[in-house]
Amino acid sequence: MDTNLCNGPANVGFPIPAKVAREAKPDLTLVNIAGVEVGGSAVVVIAGPCAVESLEQLFDTARTVKAGGARILRGGAFKPRSSPYSFQGLGEDGLKLLSSIRAETGLPIVTEVMDTRQVELVNSYADMIQVGSRNMQNYPLLKEVGMCRKPVLLKRGMMATIQEFLLAAEYILNQGNEQVILCERGIRTFETSTRNTLDLSAVPMLKRLTHLPVIVDPSHGTGLRWMVPALAKAAVAVGADGLIMEVHYRPDEALCDGHQSLDPDEFTQLMTDLKRIAIAVDRNIL
Repeated sequence: MDTNLCNGPANVGFPIPAKVAREAKPDLTLVNIAGVEVGGSAVVVIAGPCAVESLEQLFDTARTVKAGGARILRGGAFKPRSSPYSFQGLGEDGLKLLSSIRAETGLPIVTEVMDTRQVELVNSYADMIQVGSRNMQNYPLLKEVGMCRKPVLLKRGMMATIQEFLLAAEYILNQGNEQVILCERGIRTFETSTRNTLDLSAVPMLKRLTHLPVIVDPSHGTGLRWMVPALAKAAVAVGADGLIMEVHYRPDEALCDGHQSLDPDEFTQLMTDLKRIAIAVDRNIL
C-alpha cells in the first residue's frame, strides 16, 4: 500500500490520505480564524451574502448576522457562475468592502478564490480563503492556498466522493497548512426537486475519518430558502462543527442566489432554534 495512505476504519473500504487521517493526529484540529476557533465543542456560524453587491447591502447584512450570533462573515468578491453573463462579483472592490465591514463590525471574513493568480490578492484581505465546489480538484490552486498558511475552507465537489474530498484536502496539508475546514455543500444526484442533495451522512463519516473540522452549507445544499432552517438544525444534530449560510438583507433583490438566502428575520429565528438543538446534543452555539 502507498505509504502516504492509511488503512482507516475497517468498514470504510478505502484507504485514507495520511495527513488528514485521524490516525495521523490524536487530537482534533482546531482552526483559528482571527480568534474564532472552529472544531471545538461549540458550533460556529458563518453567514452573509452570496456576493458582495454594495456597501449598504454588506453593512446591513453583516449587522444582522452579527446580532443574530454569527461569528464570521461570508461574502463573494469573485463569483464562479454557470453562465458567463451572470454577475461575476466586484473583484478587488468587493474585497475592499469586506475589509471595511470587518473594521466596522469586528467580524473575520471568508471569501472565495477561483484562480492561482488571485491567491496573493485574496490572501491580503481575507481571514480565511474559500476554495469552492467547482475548484475542489483544481490541484494547482490547492497547492497555492496550502502555501499561504492562512485558514482554508474547502468545499466538497458537487460530484466528489468522500475519498476524493479527503485527497483534495491532503493537497493543502501536504504544503504544510493544517488549518483546513471541510464543508459539505450537497452533491449532484438524479433528484431535481432541490439544487443539490445535501449529504448529511458525510458529516459523521468525515468526523470518523479525519481530524479536520467539518461544517455544512444548507444554502447550496438545497437551493431553497424555506428548506435551509430544517437542514441547518439537522446538521448540528449530526455533529457538524459549524454552518455557513447565505443571508441577504433583501433576498428578492439579490444579484446572486437570492432564492436560497435567508432574510434577517428568518436568520434571527433560526439562530434561536439552533441554540436549542445544540443544547440537546451537548453542544453550544459559539
